Amino acid sequence: MPFGEIVVGSPGSGKSTYCYGKHQLFTALNRPISIVNLDPANDNIPYPCAIDIASLITLHDVMEEHRLGPNGGMLYCMEYLEANYDWLEDRLKELGKDAYVLFDLPGQVELSTNHHSLKKIIEKLGKSGFRLAAVHLCDAHYVTDAAKYVSVLLLSLRAMLHLELPHINVLSKIDLLTQYGDLDFSLDYYTEVQDLSYLENALSSASPRYAKLNMAICELIEDYSLVGFETLAVEDKHSMLNLTRAIDRATGYVFVPPADGKVPEGAINDPTAAGTARPNTFALMSSAVGPRVGVRSDVREVQERWVDAREEWDAYERVQWRREGEALRQAAGEVEKQRKLNIRERK
Repeated sequence: MPFGEIVVGSPGSGKSTYCYGKHQLFTALNRPISIVNLDPANDNIPYPCAIDIASLITLHDVMEEHRLGPNGGMLYCMEYLEANYDWLEDRLKELGKDAYVLFDLPGQVELSTNHHSLKKIIEKLGKSGFRLAAVHLCDAHYVTDAAKYVSVLLLSLRAMLHLELPHINVLSKIDLLTQYGDLDFSLDYYTEVQDLSYLENALSSASPRYAKLNMAICELIEDYSLVGFETLAVEDKHSMLNLTRAIDRATGYVFVPPADGKVPEGAINDPTAAGTARPNTFALMSSAVGPRVGVRSDVREVQERWVDAREEWDAYERVQWRREGEALRQAAGEVEKQRKLNIRERK
């Protein structure tokens, strides 16, 4: 059964960077991954692209031929892809039945909030057997301003209701948060979307005319009680791993290592067994219902790393990287020394 992620978010939220980082992580973990670029305006793709919508249609061609603007042209491209879904389906089948696919979508938010084409494409993917989750990236700097934070909450809620998928909202670029000012509350207030009435003073001082409207929007968001956020720093492997665990839990994906791979302690050490039998039962159940564990799996640890004590952590990690580099150099030296000894013995 193929699995996948629908990667959405406003322009500049880091969708393509996230896809590239995920490709690097999964390659290191020996996990299968393929990336599908569905942004017809993206002509500078940083990651290896398994399927590119540019071979079907491009935004530049649509704008020239139909005299449309960027937004209208993008909607036309999505409608064209919907009408020619068999083009996408045929290429997805070539990736194999056990593929893990990232769909990199355009940054126009109306595609994930009110336009019908993306939703219908997702429905067709589901009917073809895909288990999907939506990964909605939002720039972390929105949490430094109460009005922007409420707006991104409303945007996230609308996307959740429209796409109707298991949904992971992500505060991306969390490592750059300190560049945009101090937080009024601790980071967990924003990721867990706690009592929004605490924002009343900040919202009223910024726009007193709309105080009642602002609080009505906050009450609407709280009434649904659906929105929450994960955090992401793409260059931090612990952050990427934590987000990967959250997405795997949402889709029900359990990674089965290859038969010739290193078997974790407690697993069934039988390369000839069926793929679903190799992981142990405890690992399957803990992935599904157990608490997430790992470095910086708690948002308070994320705040300490990237907000409260970033300089200290940066200095500590530089020391660790230097030690790792020295250890690798020594290991390489030992290997080279042993190679020379072997050559001498042969002579």
